[in-house]
Amino acid sequence: MPTYIMLSTLTPEGVQTVKNNPSRIREVNREVQQLGAEVKAQWATLGSFDFVNVIEAPDDTTMARISLELGSRGSGRYETLIAIPIDDFIAAL
Repeated sequence: MPTYIMLSTLTPEGVQTVKNNPSRIREVNREVQQLGAEVKAQWATLGSFDFVNVIEAPDDTTMARISLELGSRGSGRYETLIAIPIDDFIAAL
């Protein structure tokens, strides 16, 4: 299954939501699973992004749907990257 890196930045509304209800983070992870993907790893980070997520999804279309669903809520901004295993990348060259 393809792997994606999702970089997340909370909006002011998202910061308030997480501050008032930190378990919301895990609820969103369950919603991602209901949309057909799985959060394999997740970190809260300092800097330009608030969270780094490693997600496995069956295809780009599923991941696009997840990004659109999360982004439509207005609680965060998302940048999603496809992660190509290095051996596959080298073989493609």
